[in-house]
Amino acid sequence: MMTDSGAQETGPARRGVDWAGVAIAAGLVVLAIVLVIDAMRIQANVTYGMGPEAVPIVIAVCFGVLAIGNLVNALRGDFPEREQMDFRPVGLVLIGLAAMIAIIGFDGGFIPAMTVLFVATSTAFGRRAILTDTVIGFVIGTVIYTAFSRLLTLSLPAGPLERLF
Repeated sequence: MMTDSGAQETGPARRGVDWAGVAIAAGLVVLAIVLVIDAMRIQANVTYGMGPEAVPIVIAVCFGVLAIGNLVNALRGDFPEREQMDFRPVGLVLIGLAAMIAIIGFDGGFIPAMTVLFVATSTAFGRRAILTDTVIGFVIGTVIYTAFSRLLTLSLPAGPLERLF
């Protein structure tokens, strides 16, 4: 392609093999293999049609196709340059997940656990209205808990707050 000045425009310079992309492709292959192995272990007495192992196998095939595409792009060096990672948001979400697990593990209940996770995640995404996010997380957690426990009759971890319902 020629520019207005007559110089030939070149595309981005090719980089070497993107080893992070190769690692991701390998991880996807491992995940696909684990899914297939687990799907084959499902005991089902299905006399016709597809059994419960069909969906995990379809997902494993999709992971395999994604791994192949990722590997091709990684070997070509076609991935764009990565930006520097900001570990603060990732850390906040991980702290929120750890707090959620701890709250549920110590019988604190689903609603407080989801409230803490919501606040941590919204803070990780840059929101600074912690009191408002606490109320929103509490309302969402309560709606989800009520929907699962009353409408779907499924049990979520109950703490002192959930026992009031």
